[in-house]
Amino acid sequence: MAHAKLRGVVALDGPSGTGKSTVSRKLASALGAIYLDTGAMYRAVTLAVLRAQVEPSDVAEVVRVVRAAELTMGTDPERPSVLLDGQDVGQEIRGPEVTGAVSAVSAVAEVRDQLVALQRELIGQALSEPGGIVVEGRDIGTVVVPDAGLKVYLTASSSARAQRRTAQDVSEGRTGDLDRTHADVQRRDALDSGRKVAPLRKADDALELDTTELDVAGVLEQLHKHVESRGLLTDGGPA
Repeated sequence: MAHAKLRGVVALDGPSGTGKSTVSRKLASALGAIYLDTGAMYRAVTLAVLRAQVEPSDVAEVVRVVRAAELTMGTDPERPSVLLDGQDVGQEIRGPEVTGAVSAVSAVAEVRDQLVALQRELIGQALSEPGGIVVEGRDIGTVVVPDAGLKVYLTASSSARAQRRTAQDVSEGRTGDLDRTHADVQRRDALDSGRKVAPLRKADDALELDTTELDVAGVLEQLHKHVESRGLLTDGGPA
């Protein structure tokens, strides 16, 4: 049996809680591709800012800290990792302190320039083998890889997204507060969509997929169809 593999870039954008991380990892794993969570990168440098006791509103100090931070991304979809200065911070970056500050840090133009350059470097490495990569974030199809072979913008109602985020927090051992999470989802939507640099928006040529009434399997089914229709699958040889 031959196992089809991804060749090229699948860009998955959208606000938090739409299921991007889960479906991106599963899609990459199923198609033998690399996986990159760009949101985790912004969360990691936000953690660096907080550890340095710098106010996210102090742009000059934020830029200084981020430039000095050593960020390493593990891109295996089965075992993704985020290392900050050599330390695994995959759990810590999901905490409420980082969540409350990440929009402010990620709105800094110099921070975005630095991380976009790193993202493009990682994407280039994935494609040079040659290979495929599934990249998730908020500006992948509009800024990072505007020529991606497939761009999908995931959406869902704010209440559905808050419920998912709360369930994820509980499952990963964090405190779940639906009302607070719902308010945070709406706050981040406003901040991410309203920032001057690389705001959250659907690329003109992206497909929009509403996940409110879809489970993970349903979303993956739709994504597989779109990947195949774009001719991004190749025979990877024996499975």
